[in-house]
Amino acid sequence: MSVTRPRSLGEAVSALAEHPDAQPLAGGTDLVVETNLGHRHPERIVALRRAEELREHRIDDGALELGAMVTYGDIETRLADEAPGLAMASRTVGSPQIRNAGTVGGNLGTASPAGDTLPWLLALDAEVELVSAEGSRRLPLAEFITGPKRTARRPDELIRAVRARRVAGPQHTAKIGPRNAMVISIACLSLILDTDHRRVRVGLGAVAATPVRPAEAEQAVSAAVDWHRLTCPDDAIARFADACAAATNPISDHRSTAEYRRHAVGVLADRALRRCLSA
Repeated sequence: MSVTRPRSLGEAVSALAEHPDAQPLAGGTDLVVETNLGHRHPERIVALRRAEELREHRIDDGALELGAMVTYGDIETRLADEAPGLAMASRTVGSPQIRNAGTVGGNLGTASPAGDTLPWLLALDAEVELVSAEGSRRLPLAEFITGPKRTARRPDELIRAVRARRVAGPQHTAKIGPRNAMVISIACLSLILDTDHRRVRVGLGAVAATPVRPAEAEQAVSAAVDWHRLTCPDDAIARFADACAAATNPISDHRSTAEYRRHAVGVLADRALRRCLSA
């Protein structure tokens, strides 16, 4: 195995332009495990840890931009006030060692249906910026992830950053797993009360081939919320929970049945909305 260790984003892009068959390596919490288990056999690696530009984050009035090498640990400690729902999601990822190695770019690139940051990013209409020797382009997250562990990234491209809008209002992220820590989600959900635009925003994970945005559920419950008092009738909340569950297309596997995943989404949606309304 050949490993290239570029010291800048430009060097990393040049390395992929020269060897588009190379596998980018961020935190390694997925790739190294899969390689050790014999599930993947990369012949060439472009290791990104030294590319400092990818470790930066930027906050402006309209958006939060996270470089691809920003870790879960960075998010939970440095961005908890700016992105509380994303910080909640980051705290549920593995152990402290994993959170200090795993990156938001790795979560995007792996594109697991159970990726912990993906529901929050989807709910906020995040865009993924890709760079190559030919230039850069941005894709909505919903278009970037094309299937289970599949993305629209070309072999010569790197994920540079992800950009999500900043919104006012309470946020909550929750997941269900077979135990309380060190676990892959059976179902996960992020919910944001976007008080500026009077909209309930929701992203669902681990309940379909790709993360789910239950648009009809969002629209119906947004119309039922009293945005001045931040209240919502119980029957509207119940319909919202049912609509979120109906928007899923889960599978049965060794962690859960499809029926349980669908039920869990309804429970999470009900609890998350009530928690945000009472915040």
